Amino acid sequence: QVQLVESGGGLVQAGGSLRLSCGASGRTFSRYAMGWFRQAPGKEREFVAGISRGGGSTAYADSVKGRFTASRDNAKYTAYLQMNSLQPEDTAVYSCAAKEYYSGAYSGKQYDYWGQGTQVTVSS
Repeated sequence: QVQLVESGGGLVQAGGSLRLSCGASGRTFSRYAMGWFRQAPGKEREFVAGISRGGGSTAYADSVKGRFTASRDNAKYTAYLQMNSLQPEDTAVYSCAAKEYYSGAYSGKQYDYWGQGTQVTVSS
């Protein structure tokens, strides 16, 4: 089992950047493909980005391609989401998730473990 804790959210002006971090407990972090999701008020949770266990493969939602970058540091048991050119429509609670033993970058919703989330607010 793994526990996930997000950090790095906050308030930023449109056009700005934030980097989210997702820290994982335990020493089995490299077993997990990692994903980032977001949920805005009144909307369903949606996939944002995924990254494979070794970091060599990534997947992105069309809405964030070219602006967001997923990465990970297995030695630090941490995944990251670099978010650039943020827009008000990116405002949401962002959560990371882990899927055990998946070989690629997973863009579905069947993740095994979820973090609590961190709020990202983009002002216009």
